[in-house]
Amino acid sequence: MVLGKEKKLVMTGDSITDFERKRPVGEGLFEAMGHSYVALVDAFLKNWYPASRIRIVNMGNSGDTIRDLKKRWHSDVLDLNPDWVSILIGVNDVWRQFDSPLRPEEHVYPEEYRETLDQLVQFTRKEVEGVILLTPFYMEPNPGEPMRKMMDRYGTIVRETAKKHECILVDLQERFNEYLQHYSAQSISWDRIHPDIVGNTIIARAFLDALDFEW
Repeated sequence: MVLGKEKKLVMTGDSITDFERKRPVGEGLFEAMGHSYVALVDAFLKNWYPASRIRIVNMGNSGDTIRDLKKRWHSDVLDLNPDWVSILIGVNDVWRQFDSPLRPEEHVYPEEYRETLDQLVQFTRKEVEGVILLTPFYMEPNPGEPMRKMMDRYGTIVRETAKKHECILVDLQERFNEYLQHYSAQSISWDRIHPDIVGNTIIARAFLDALDFEW
């Protein structure tokens, strides 16, 4: 597996990562990591690789765009001295363009998204062993649907950024596309964005597969 022994992984993003994590730092006993894929990744690592003693911290923040993530990057990520960092951001950057079309000040368009992600990753790669980038996703099987089409543009930016900076890439849209060939999105998400336990397991498994996790 890619993660070495006794490494610290800070996982950040929006509500998909957050999922009621403990404040100010999502780490500790019981439900401190919340109920997202982060808790599942931690559980799988502790079960399959107990000797590795990998430390995971959930620093997702509900409602965040990449603009918000940049503002808290030092305090919520770098100041925690991680060995590895994972980023899942972009859903709100796209969503606000559709659910709040008359408030353009809340919109983060592709150019800003690309530039900000590039800045964060470029700086962070110098400070840590590695960065893991997860594509934003929309649980919509029709790639021509307007919000899905826009989400794919942001996913492409993540893929290009991962390649540019030699990051590990986790293509979540691809994984959900596979699932949606067999089930409706409504079976795992009321809004096609926030996953239930099945959806979070899809994310967690994709994440661990990208790290060469041996099941």
